[in-house]
Amino acid sequence: MSRFHYTARGPHGPIQGTQEAATAAAVAEELLAKGWVPLTIKPDAASAAKAISAPLQAPSWMAPKVQDQDVMLFSKQLYTLIKAGVPLLRALNGLQETAVNPTFKNVVAELRRSLESGVDLSAAMAQHPKVFDNFYVSMVRVGEASGRLEEVFKRLAEHLQFESGMRQQVKSAMRYPSFVVMAMGGAIGVINVMVIPSFAGVFKSMGAELPMTTKILVASSDFTVNNGGLLAVGSVAAFFAWRHWRQSPEGRAIWDRWVLRFPLVGPIVVKAALSRFARAFSLSLRSGVPMERALTGVAQTADNAHLSASIEAMKDRVMRGEALASAAASTGVFTPMALQMIAIGEETGMLDDLLDEVGEMYSNEVQYSLKTLSQQIEPILIIFMGALVLVLALGVFLPMWNLGQVTLKH
Repeated sequence: MSRFHYTARGPHGPIQGTQEAATAAAVAEELLAKGWVPLTIKPDAASAAKAISAPLQAPSWMAPKVQDQDVMLFSKQLYTLIKAGVPLLRALNGLQETAVNPTFKNVVAELRRSLESGVDLSAAMAQHPKVFDNFYVSMVRVGEASGRLEEVFKRLAEHLQFESGMRQQVKSAMRYPSFVVMAMGGAIGVINVMVIPSFAGVFKSMGAELPMTTKILVASSDFTVNNGGLLAVGSVAAFFAWRHWRQSPEGRAIWDRWVLRFPLVGPIVVKAALSRFARAFSLSLRSGVPMERALTGVAQTADNAHLSASIEAMKDRVMRGEALASAAASTGVFTPMALQMIAIGEETGMLDDLLDEVGEMYSNEVQYSLKTLSQQIEPILIIFMGALVLVLALGVFLPMWNLGQVTLKH
């Protein structure tokens, strides 16, 4: 047992005292049982000295990152514990002990310590923006205010599971095209560095006039071999410069707008973002969030700066008294069917239900597009590979064919 000093707020004002308990969470539970609201709970000097022998390890650059799966599992478990009537502090203490990811274990520990100090759960989560985004924190804050924290965590878990499944589908659809592109890039590099230089020596020994295609290949190979280090450094520098520009507000806005116009990929990105938007918006409305505030929160779920700006523009129009369907139509990204369903939802008072259907509709379209994405990309890759083989054949084998013809004539 350890001794803790606490301050609390009682019915007649602030209260101070000491209490012996196994943990600070136990002290908080006893204070709450008396009808007191804990403000601060701190171990005395002797208890703190004992605790130093086994401190929590802070996350470092070598520690694993917190994954979406960690937050999803945390939400599911917290929903189950709250539903079973387990106090929040005790639930967090149990989740801290069972967490597998050491970085997330530290995050849960900090949440628990913040609650023991009298901080709201949403405010504690807001201190970890890389783990809990604005939408997550906003939903938890609404759950605290409305007393529906259990339902909020259930819906957050479902929302995170949906997003995780969509990301896995995208990765699965892009795996084969990415492998083919990398293999082609490696083949081009090997041909430039090893194959063409070998043939270049043979061509020079011929003393004959080389075709233009061969001259271009030989010149390209010579440049790559002679400036390999410079090209490598330049490529790395260009990558980091692009990433820095991509992370800047202006660069992200421009890049995200370009992504939406990419062939094949752009429509999938739009539909996936709108599916997340519709589901998150429905979740917010079901939880009692006002429409204007809900639009502000769900704008962050789009994962695209251009679409987020479009949703913010929707919010501005709604705040000026415009109907949601009209505001959505002004963005130019919703399909006519989705706009019709939103309009019907506004008229019937079933906007949250119809938004779920809109999200499901876009989700089905994304799944179909992802299944056919590889089939659509394959012809492009085949044409590119055929063109590459043709250039190599004309550049490498045509001079040898000409040499053979000359030899036969002599």
